[in-house]
Amino acid sequence: MEVPLHQGFVLAVTITREAIDEFRRFQRDKEVNSQLYSKLTIRGKVQVKSSDIQVGDLIIVEKNQRVPSDMVFLRTSEKAGSCFIRTDQLDGETDWKLKVAVSCTQRLPALGDLFSINAYVYAQKPQLDIHSFEGTFTREDSDPPIHESLSIENTLWAGTVVASGTVIGVVIYTGKETRSVMNTSNPKSKAGLLDLELNQLTKALFLALVALSVVMVTLQGFVGPWYRNLLRFLLLFSYIIPISLRVNLDMGKAAYGWMIMRDESIPGTVVRTSTIPEELGRLVYLLTDKTGTLTQNEMVFKRLHLGTVSYGPDTMDEIQNHVVDSYSQTHSQAGGNTTSSTPPRKAQSSAPKVRKSVSSRVHEAVKAVALCHNVTPVYESRAGAATDAEFAEVDQDFSDENRTYQASSPDEVALVQWTESVGLTLVNRDLTSMQLRTPSGQVLTYCLLQTFPFTSESKRMGVIVRDESTAEITFYMKGADTAMSTIVQYNDWLEEECGNMAREGLRTLVVAKKSLTEEQYQDFESRYNQARLSLHDRALKVAAVVESLEREMELLCLTGVEDQLQAGVRPTLEMLRNAGIKIWMLTGDKLETATCIAKSSHLVSRTQDTHIFRPVTSRGEAHLELNAFRRKHDCALVISGDSLEVCLKYYEHEFMELACQCPAVVCCRCSPTQKARIVSLLRQHTGRRTCAIGDGGNDVSMIQAADCGIGIEGKEGRQASLAADFSITQFRHVGRLLVVHGRSSYKRSAALGQFVMHRGLIISTMQAVFSSVFYFASVPLYQGFLMVGYATVYTMFPVFSLVLDEDVRPDTAMLYPELYKDLTKGRSLSFKTFLVWVLISVYQGGILMYGALVLFESEFVHVVAISFTALILTELLMVALTVRTWHWLMVVAQFLSLGCYVASLAFLNEYFDVAFITTVTFVWKVSAITVVSCLPLYTLKFLRRKLSPPSYSKLTS
Repeated sequence: MEVPLHQGFVLAVTITREAIDEFRRFQRDKEVNSQLYSKLTIRGKVQVKSSDIQVGDLIIVEKNQRVPSDMVFLRTSEKAGSCFIRTDQLDGETDWKLKVAVSCTQRLPALGDLFSINAYVYAQKPQLDIHSFEGTFTREDSDPPIHESLSIENTLWAGTVVASGTVIGVVIYTGKETRSVMNTSNPKSKAGLLDLELNQLTKALFLALVALSVVMVTLQGFVGPWYRNLLRFLLLFSYIIPISLRVNLDMGKAAYGWMIMRDESIPGTVVRTSTIPEELGRLVYLLTDKTGTLTQNEMVFKRLHLGTVSYGPDTMDEIQNHVVDSYSQTHSQAGGNTTSSTPPRKAQSSAPKVRKSVSSRVHEAVKAVALCHNVTPVYESRAGAATDAEFAEVDQDFSDENRTYQASSPDEVALVQWTESVGLTLVNRDLTSMQLRTPSGQVLTYCLLQTFPFTSESKRMGVIVRDESTAEITFYMKGADTAMSTIVQYNDWLEEECGNMAREGLRTLVVAKKSLTEEQYQDFESRYNQARLSLHDRALKVAAVVESLEREMELLCLTGVEDQLQAGVRPTLEMLRNAGIKIWMLTGDKLETATCIAKSSHLVSRTQDTHIFRPVTSRGEAHLELNAFRRKHDCALVISGDSLEVCLKYYEHEFMELACQCPAVVCCRCSPTQKARIVSLLRQHTGRRTCAIGDGGNDVSMIQAADCGIGIEGKEGRQASLAADFSITQFRHVGRLLVVHGRSSYKRSAALGQFVMHRGLIISTMQAVFSSVFYFASVPLYQGFLMVGYATVYTMFPVFSLVLDEDVRPDTAMLYPELYKDLTKGRSLSFKTFLVWVLISVYQGGILMYGALVLFESEFVHVVAISFTALILTELLMVALTVRTWHWLMVVAQFLSLGCYVASLAFLNEYFDVAFITTVTFVWKVSAITVVSCLPLYTLKFLRRKLSPPSYSKLTS
């Protein structure tokens, strides 16, 4: 009867643990679904739960509230008719995106007028792509009907957060059709590789059990009711199947999880999936996100280069002096003062002219950086400010500590903050003008005539401004060096300096300008407006008109901005590479930036070449590019999402084969679904274990697709860390998590699993020997309680204490990550090691039983007593033999078990003859048998450690 009890316990432990995990997930979902939103109806505002929102509802979303479902943006409280939203949970970028309200509804005088018009929205069917949308807005009751085309900039996707103003939108997709849900894949329940391997061995043991029983019945000669005997043998030998394995491993996993959370070196680590700590010890591929995972996502302006002079962080004060100088001079001239250069300057008569030219060039460069961007300064309205709008404006104006900058990318903000630090401050901006404040406090107003936004194709952005005071019209432009090098006038330094900055890990931007006369501008404007109204090839025509301006521009400067790496990223990546883990970086960022970070974080080592995979669109191009890449050896691959898509479509197998040989791979401009797809392809093609690590909502699919997902609690919210199996606070903790905890969890579980199997096999061998000696009788050797006690009280603690075993100290494991490499081959638990344990079990079981039979005196009782005592001692000694590093709890466990056994002998007089047990003969016979069963193994182990020591022992000696 003891077997069913045991199984019940096993199942109960497993079920309870799974149920708790499920219940926690359920609570999280409920929380999200019950958030309240205001819905606009003819009768006014109504509160609705987010789970009750339907397509066609008009929903009001306040500032800092999450958008509940995909909407078309109808109107906003902001005067400009636009708002900023944060999309970090959608695409992982922390910069703010500008969204524009549908102008037809934004122009309506009041909110309630939304119900007085007759209009409808047409939207395309739900799609995966978060960066595109096509639809139309039609108002029928006006004459003629108004048609507006809707694009991505009129949408508010679910999961984004409104960053400015209050917005009203009409819901177009809900639930499973929203972009964010379509981009997350369904999580599978993860099973570790070790569990699968142990399952294989258990199946093998089951076959052995059946075979053994059949052999026994055959040797009996199929006499009498043989099938009944077969069943009795199956029950007798059922201990071959290690039922307690599951419980032991589950308790082991819980112990590892507890150890990981208790580890002082990696504070804040949470184990969310308790079933797979051993996976951490078997990883071959680590796929990481870039922004916020490897980098801090904080931009700092580092370098300004003017061709002849270069300014770094320590020489910024010189720039400040130049700016102050040039503005004070313009002041003095305006005041009618002719002596523009002061006498002390004349003393350095050798180079006044050069000095002045440098000064004016610095000034021009700083002005260009201060004007050419899409940054908006935002003033938080202070509490206690006058309620009247006019006064509020005056009251909050220009107070420096109250100003924050908003832009579509953190680089832009870094540039504007830098111009503020050197004296030229952006104080105001709306759709038509911009105001700068000079060091002396004067405010300059510039009229914004045109803005050409940054696109990933053009890789540049431009503005045309008119200076209100002088009426000069200037076209400023900045962009990536690849795009700008052909636009600016000939020079000999740009390419070289860009290369130098990129090697320092800086993101570079080239800034240029061109002065226009009034006639030139008017001509341009008429052509530009004409192009914008054309119906066919609009984008091409507009680009052609703009390009007519982008010729022979004057190169002003080159700027370098650094995205700082997280603490300890370089040593961690170095360590993981030495541990034999191949690292892939999957990011939504631009190619230049991604390559730049890959180099500065030492993901790609200094000596390695990088092969940048050219953009391909068709099968033929992909074929040629793959061939070109095949000829390169040992070089890192950089590829963009679109090209990757093409390669996987036509040449999936070839591409994966080539990519897997690379020391490092960088994929840029990846969508969340692509990230997950790359992970699953890696698993299919290599059959190796993968680990994904990320910090934003856009990494969730990738984290769930990998064998083992790690989330970082970063600036981009906690979505990734909640969906992950393990959540950490900093990237550098990954090293210790894998190399120390992963490695020891795997080695301990392997030892524990095999030991539990050995425990069942040894007693089954004894039963088999016993039965065969007694004419194949199907009689149990040990009765009821002895069997239950054997698997629980007598041997459970020492066997389970293997969970505390470690072969090397944590600091040694950190110092020699190469030890981790051995594990990926899976040698700690394989059919080879399993067979060794089977042989040990058969040898020991045979010795114990035969020894007891040879030495037993007249009565059968003595056989049981001698063999059982010897068996318990052997088990305890075997645990001692397996342990590599002793822990005080292990010693306690050994003595506790021995104590339990000795104490229980007194109560078990139905099995044992107490008088006999206390005699000397009993003691020497038991000792003799135990020595014979264990000594050869000790000797073998000792010789093996001397002749072919394992890699870790070389380090510890």
